Amino acid sequence: MASVLTADKPAATPAKKKQAWASNKSPKFVQGRRAFFKYRELGVTEASNGSMRAQVTSTTQGMSRPTGWHYHVCESQLVFMLSGWVDLEFEDGETIRVEAGDSLYIPGGLRHNETGTSDTFELLEVSVPADMGTVACDPPAK
Repeated sequence: MASVLTADKPAATPAKKKQAWASNKSPKFVQGRRAFFKYRELGVTEASNGSMRAQVTSTTQGMSRPTGWHYHVCESQLVFMLSGWVDLEFEDGETIRVEAGDSLYIPGGLRHNETGTSDTFELLEVSVPADMGTVACDPPAK
């Protein structure tokens, strides 16, 4: 049965969220998971009270070796490649190259390994919630 909202029984008020604007003229860079990438924070974490994170990740040197098998402790992660490419392998044996204009949705807990990148790239990454943990894990059995 659907609940009816009345004046004497208001709906629960979620944490207040606010607008976020990030200017490319004054980017805010933050520390990220990997020292060889640059992470530009877009203000979404603070504006959403931590329910979502959005950042632009870029590099000018590419990866010299795979990241290693890992998974993220989150609900979901979305990647949209703005330029360049990233190669990934997944626990089910699938390997893909995500190129400029491609998107990739990774549910939390899905084991994967980034195995290579173009020398330069830029991607937009969104995660729910903002605090996305990374846990190293063993490679899947072949």
